[in-house]
Amino acid sequence: MVTTIFFTVVMLIPIYGLLIWTYYCPEESILFGSRWMYREEPEISRKAIRYTRFIAMASMIAIPFAVASIILEIYVLRFVLVVIPILMIFGALKIFTDDKD
Repeated sequence: MVTTIFFTVVMLIPIYGLLIWTYYCPEESILFGSRWMYREEPEISRKAIRYTRFIAMASMIAIPFAVASIILEIYVLRFVLVVIPILMIFGALKIFTDDKD
């Protein structure tokens, strides 16, 4: 049990690093690996940036609950595995249907 938790934490460190980088530098993370396709610097919409930051933050919140529910077998927390995708879908709908931007 201890080794499972240890290796899970070790594997989650780079994932959290990537999510933090995505949250603070959404333009760079959106263009990561595809910048070569453009001659000029592409303009990324505010909605795409908001969506990227939202998904990064929601993932940073959801991952510990999901991992804890799977490793520790807390069945009440398994409900989070259903709620988080629904939250992400409704968040995306809110961001992309908002007329402010």
